[in-house]
Amino acid sequence: MAYPSDRKYTSEHEWIKVDGNVGTVGISHHAQDALGEIVHVDLPNVGKVFKKGGAAAEVESVKAVSSVYCPVGGKVMAVNDGLDGNEAAVNKDPHEGGWLFKIEISDPAELDGLMDAAAYGTHAGNDF
Repeated sequence: MAYPSDRKYTSEHEWIKVDGNVGTVGISHHAQDALGEIVHVDLPNVGKVFKKGGAAAEVESVKAVSSVYCPVGGKVMAVNDGLDGNEAAVNKDPHEGGWLFKIEISDPAELDGLMDAAAYGTHAGNDF
């Protein structure tokens, strides 16, 4: 699996695509594949502030409920309202239409600890 090279990845299988000081966050193809059919997504409230690594959202599948962790600290600027009633978008297109929320990045240096696409691909291939 080739992962989009325009984003950074966490070891917990989240991705962040940065545009200025705003990052769009979602789960990787690997994560949605491991979870199976997504049936519910619990998104954070706009305006909520998270620290790096904080549980910001939950994704429920037919197999399990999994937390989605913030790849960086910051304030939630927007959520993907298009997922309401269309949770399957996370399965169909986890790297584009299935994004979860946008966060105003409080400390851009926190991005330095994340993996690039090549490193994440190696990690995801060996993780399960």
